Amino acid sequence: MNSASSTASIEWLHILSSTFLFGTGIGSAFYMLFANISRDVRAIAVVSRIVVVADWLFTATTIIVQPLTGYYLVRIAGFSMSSRWLAWSIGLYVLAAACWLPVVWLQMRLRDMAVQAARDGSALPPQYWRYFRLWIALGIPALFAFVAIFYLMVAKPA
Repeated sequence: MNSASSTASIEWLHILSSTFLFGTGIGSAFYMLFANISRDVRAIAVVSRIVVVADWLFTATTIIVQPLTGYYLVRIAGFSMSSRWLAWSIGLYVLAAACWLPVVWLQMRLRDMAVQAARDGSALPPQYWRYFRLWIALGIPALFAFVAIFYLMVAKPA
């Protein structure tokens, strides 16, 4: 494999993994939000189990692939690591990852509480709704960070 083809493959992997990362986040948030709005404990239990699996399969892997492929592409393209668009991208990525880590923990707690409530035929406990509000509060800055990163990745403004 020559250098141009290797770089194209890494670029493709970078774009594909960013799409999986963003898409999984948007999809998971959408389904989790609307399952919770329904207040149907069985639906919430099913959706929360799937969201946790999707996060481990897609988000956890792509959150690692993104900085590795991004760093490679920056070096190959000759961009300065101190360029403003890149510094903003990295800072926003760190912010999004810092939001994602507690979200994973919250999602597992939400899943466990929903599965237990569905099994018992009971309502979700008040702690569930506190965790869910925190899940939303952490998801909003992560969403806006990823939208901004997509813009910066494409536009690379001076």
